[in-house]
Amino acid sequence: MTDYYDGSFYGRRMGKPLTPRQRLLMDSDMPRLRPDLGQPAPADLTAMFDAPVEEVWLEVGFGGGEHLIHRAVENPQVGFIGVEPFVTSMAKALTEVVDRGLGNVRLYDDDAIKLLDWLPEASLSRAYQLYPDPWPKKRHWKRRFINPQNLDRYARALKPGSDFRFASDIDTYVDWALRHIRDHEAFDWAAETADDWRLPWPTWPGTRYEAKAFREGRNPRYLTFRRR
Repeated sequence: MTDYYDGSFYGRRMGKPLTPRQRLLMDSDMPRLRPDLGQPAPADLTAMFDAPVEEVWLEVGFGGGEHLIHRAVENPQVGFIGVEPFVTSMAKALTEVVDRGLGNVRLYDDDAIKLLDWLPEASLSRAYQLYPDPWPKKRHWKRRFINPQNLDRYARALKPGSDFRFASDIDTYVDWALRHIRDHEAFDWAAETADDWRLPWPTWPGTRYEAKAFREGRNPRYLTFRRR
């Protein structure tokens, strides 16, 4: 999936050309689904959504959108904000949102840091970051989204007692995330047994990135951290 560092996006914005319908939806529907960061965030984030929702979850870098769409359909009482600056992936997810009539989804196609800074304090009930770009070369590790500054951002936006869920199939990034998040004063690692990080969360739909990891012989890890 896509990744960012210190306010800057690294990676491609475009992949395959959009279909005519995708281009139409990006013009007609994306503006109404995109949070307007030029205005102050609503004190109650549930007011952002067309459907009546009770709480709000965030997914940063949703890639193909499989997980985001699955969770939104599964939890109609939850509002979802999905962040993905990669245009081709956003267009795919946008098409699903429109075709399924999901009034509990909002989509943001720019830097996740901007959105995190815009969100009200303690406004999210859960956050996901699944299979982020691992930047495997050591000289690029500074580009990984999981860093002290961005963990401060997550901590500010998450409610006490809420979960931050992270998944990766790259051992060095799993170790990196575990070390950085456990060392952060706002988070506790919630695992009690090995299966808590070896097995995915309940009703997990899988993603295309996970399927690729399995094909290539890598075992994903699923880390859950709790906001203190």
